[in-house]
Amino acid sequence: NFAAQFFYANFVNDGTSPQETRRTFNDSEEYDPFWQSSEQRRGSTRPDCSFHSGPCLKDAHISNGQAGRRSTLICPERLKDFGAEEYLNGDVKVFETSVTEPPEIQLMSTPKPAAKRGAESKTTSKPVSERLRFEDISAAAFKLQKSGIQKTPCTYSRLSKQYGMEIYLKKEHLHYTGSVKERGVLCLLSSLQQDQQRKGVIVAADCNFSMAVAHHAVEMRIPVFVIVPAHSSPSRLRMYRDYGAMVISYGSTPRDSVNHARHLARENRYLCLEEDDSAVYLAGLGTVGLEIYEQVSKLDAVIVPVGGHCGLLAATAAAIKHLNPRISVIGAEPEEFPLLLRSLKTDSPITDLYCNPNKKLYRDLVEHSLGTLTFQLAKKMVDQVISVREADALVAMLRLQEYEHSTVDTEGAMGLAAILAGQLPELKGKRVAIVVSSANMDLDLVLQCVERALVLDDRVSRFTVQLGEWPGDMAKLLDVLAREDVRLLDVCHRRYSDKSDIFKAQVECVVETCDKTQNCQLRRTLSDRYPTLRWLDR
Repeated sequence: NFAAQFFYANFVNDGTSPQETRRTFNDSEEYDPFWQSSEQRRGSTRPDCSFHSGPCLKDAHISNGQAGRRSTLICPERLKDFGAEEYLNGDVKVFETSVTEPPEIQLMSTPKPAAKRGAESKTTSKPVSERLRFEDISAAAFKLQKSGIQKTPCTYSRLSKQYGMEIYLKKEHLHYTGSVKERGVLCLLSSLQQDQQRKGVIVAADCNFSMAVAHHAVEMRIPVFVIVPAHSSPSRLRMYRDYGAMVISYGSTPRDSVNHARHLARENRYLCLEEDDSAVYLAGLGTVGLEIYEQVSKLDAVIVPVGGHCGLLAATAAAIKHLNPRISVIGAEPEEFPLLLRSLKTDSPITDLYCNPNKKLYRDLVEHSLGTLTFQLAKKMVDQVISVREADALVAMLRLQEYEHSTVDTEGAMGLAAILAGQLPELKGKRVAIVVSSANMDLDLVLQCVERALVLDDRVSRFTVQLGEWPGDMAKLLDVLAREDVRLLDVCHRRYSDKSDIFKAQVECVVETCDKTQNCQLRRTLSDRYPTLRWLDR
């Protein structure tokens, strides 16, 4: 009798009743993969199978001769059915669903109690641990080694002689995604339960954390969605797709993307991952401190960049201080976004800092708020916090390109910027380790930063001078520049100008020198020959 019922339900009716109809879409309508019919929302139908028409019962629960119904979710196998992200770029139909399933009973064991489920499912991970233990960091280091995350080098820098100290660079930008966030993300994904890994995760905003989640989630065969604003860089979107994530462009601001990601997580029972101060995530970041202590002996100080989240600084300080409390841990954060400094002054974590930093330049450093656990760790473990100007950060990027052949972003250059700005004179003659945390910056922005850094370093200058109309005056100026071994980048000859005499022409030149010494020599030479010389402001 049971076999006959099952055969009749599967093959005769093909799993559908005569009253059930399928929703079809016209050519003028926009296809929405998250759309569900009213019967499906009430739980009267079963999800379709990709191999035949009608519901699929091969994975359903069998109870009393009838096939039990499963909740209508987006299966990972069906991600290819809506791989184009423009399908989700509009308004998503919002339905309030209530999904109930019978508890799974395991034989020969104590039955598990039924999980309580409401209209909205939780989109956050496990509750945050009260404190970060050194045992958690050690366990995370073993997990990273077992997962194939290689130990990044911490090498002696050629900048040591220039600044009078032994500088060692911890090159965390050499990770596959170019960021130290891979350590914490891998530990965070490994801590998820298997049923949540099968359902998938969603991340929002275009940042290093999302990049690391996209890469490692695909490596662990976890379905992953990345929600980014519509104005995101095409090159970064291409990276997400190359990693294997499904990219959805939505909204004009990062806040719109975050709200849309949370909405999709509630409706489809995915896990919305956001960078927080959970002990699992911080333990992965704290492994940087373990490796620095192993790689550099007789260490005196460690300089760590401070982002809006401050997780890397807090976790590294916790590991270093446990191994050797005499090692100084110094944080470096941008002067335009002094979140940690303000929080330490008020003795409480500041969630929102009312300022207007350059988000295109700093990106991850200003996108997050300060957590309670990271603030408590930073307050207890960090010895000093330095604010770094934008000009010093750009020059530090230039130094790393010239001396270390490494193209990093402003976050990665923040530690070196604190040294070249002269804010740490007490480290002269000591052994210092600097964490180079990130190297994710678009090429066009890198070009702009290099050009600006050359000007700030007094190696590219611009001046104007008035020349007469006599033949050979322009040739004499060019001859002076050639004798000084100066590279002429641009020249503009204006014969008619409001600031020049009637019988003279104004010449504007852009020149490049090797260093500040040559620039000073050029200024003296031109000032002696041309009284009308005027150097333009940087």
